[in-house]
Amino acid sequence: MSEQVPVQRRAVRKIIIDLSIMTVIGIFLAVLGPFGTISQPLGLRLLSWLGFAYLGYVIYSPMGYFVERMASAFDLPRAPLWLFAVVVATVPMTAAVWSMGFVPDPVPMPTLDQAMTSYFYVFVVGGAVTAFFYLIEQRGKTEPNMTAQQAKTDVQSREKDDEAKTGQMRPDEASFLARLPASLGTSLIALEMEDHYVRAHTALGNDLVLMRMRDAVAELGEIDGMQIHRSWWVARGAVEDVQREGRNVRLVLTGGLVAPVSRANVSVLKDAGWI
Repeated sequence: MSEQVPVQRRAVRKIIIDLSIMTVIGIFLAVLGPFGTISQPLGLRLLSWLGFAYLGYVIYSPMGYFVERMASAFDLPRAPLWLFAVVVATVPMTAAVWSMGFVPDPVPMPTLDQAMTSYFYVFVVGGAVTAFFYLIEQRGKTEPNMTAQQAKTDVQSREKDDEAKTGQMRPDEASFLARLPASLGTSLIALEMEDHYVRAHTALGNDLVLMRMRDAVAELGEIDGMQIHRSWWVARGAVEDVQREGRNVRLVLTGGLVAPVSRANVSVLKDAGWI
C-alpha cells in the first residue's frame, strides 16, 4: 500500500501539470483565432478553445495507455504508434467539435467535404499538441537500452574518475541497494522504469526510487544481471522461465514477474547463455 502513495501523487501531479499546459494552449489559440475563429468575440473564443483543449485532453490522453501497452508488448517504436493513436482519436474529437459548434441548435449531418475539412483542422491541432507532449515526455526518458557490457563499462569509467579524484578505487558494491528501505532486503530481482522513477523488485516487495534507469544500472556494481529492455533490468538468478510468442520473448522472474526482452537483446541473451 505504501508504494501506491507516490504513484497516486505522481498521477495527480501529472494531471494538474497537463491541464495547466492545456489551459495555456487554449488561451493561446483563443488569442490567435485560427481557422476563422478570429472573427468571434474574444470571450466566446476563450470559452470555445478552452473547452476544446480540455475535451481534447480527455480524448487524446488515454491513448497513451494504448501506445505504452503496444510498445512494451511488441517492442515497437512509440512515434508511429502515437501517429496512429492521433489518427484514431481525431475521429471522436471531430464529431464532438462539430456537435459543439451547433449548440443549442440541432446538429446537422456534415457533408463528406465538411467532415474531411473538420477532421483535417482537428488533426492539425490535436497532432501538434500531442507532439508537444510527446517531446516533453521524451526529454524525461532515459537513454537507449544498454547491454550488460555497456553498463559495466560505464561503471568502470566512473570508478576511474573516482580514483583520479581520491587516489582510491571505489568498492565493488551495489550502492543502489542502499537507496532501498531495509524492509525490502537485498535480494534484487529486477528494476522496472516508471516515468522518472525506477521500481526496484526484491524478494520481499518493491519500492520506487527517483532516478534514471541508466544511473540505477550503473550503481548495481557486480550484481549479475542485464538490462534486457529499455524499461527493464533483470538479475540473472531471478530468471525462472522463458516465454516465446512469435518473435516476442519474455522472461518469467521470481515472484511471477514477467519482463519483456527487446528484439535487439534476444541475441545478446542467447550469446550470454540466458536463453
